Amino acid sequence: MEILAPHVINLLETFLWPMIRVSAFIMTVPFFSQAAINLRVTLLLSLVLTWMIYPLIDIPEIDPFSFGAVLGITHEILVGGLMGITLQIVLAGLIVSGQIIAGGMGLSMANMIDPNVGNVPTLSQFFIIVGFLLFMSFGGHLILISVLQQSFELVPIASGVFGDLMIQNFIVWTSQIFLGAVSIAFPIIFGLLLINSSLGIISRAAPSLNVFAVGFPALIPAGLGMLLLTMPLWFAQVENFWFLAFRRLNQILGG
Repeated sequence: MEILAPHVINLLETFLWPMIRVSAFIMTVPFFSQAAINLRVTLLLSLVLTWMIYPLIDIPEIDPFSFGAVLGITHEILVGGLMGITLQIVLAGLIVSGQIIAGGMGLSMANMIDPNVGNVPTLSQFFIIVGFLLFMSFGGHLILISVLQQSFELVPIASGVFGDLMIQNFIVWTSQIFLGAVSIAFPIIFGLLLINSSLGIISRAAPSLNVFAVGFPALIPAGLGMLLLTMPLWFAQVENFWFLAFRRLNQILGG
């Protein structure tokens, strides 16, 4: 079998088009874009995924030295990046929910530096870890690969489909940072509110009692206890949050 130079060059030209979108997606999507994953591993993963998807998609003939190629590269980067950032909203919601609960429990000062998301409360870090475990447990990484392959059918390469409608759908989806965080944190926040209300009634009934000395130590174990009791409900909310993100991503892509 003879391998001719024109065939190799044509293969590289067509192979690079899906790889641009795949690389932009991998660099921004949750889990695979973590700073703990080496850049070489990320590039290798992009190559493997592109090699898997390459035979299944239609690649247009575009002159690599034309202005249309520049527009096509920009289009692929925007599409892949928007897909990854859409799923990052889930992580942002988990961080906000952890901040809300930590503030109600009096743990807002217990922060830790995460190389992936920066300085976040310890409780938010716990939520992120559990969220990733749930993501892997229901096969979220496989769903990501499936969504990535379907994106080439819904938004063809260098088609110029990326526009205002996709951006509007994404902006609407960003509101889930707060709505999703409140839905996750609501049971615990409601319980902490009842405890604070009870402490307020006690302070009125017994003014000599130092509520601050009793209340702050009581809120932390009570909040942790409620977190453990509501963990099954919390798992369901986080899993629903992930599937809602996949559904919204399909809508953004026009599916």
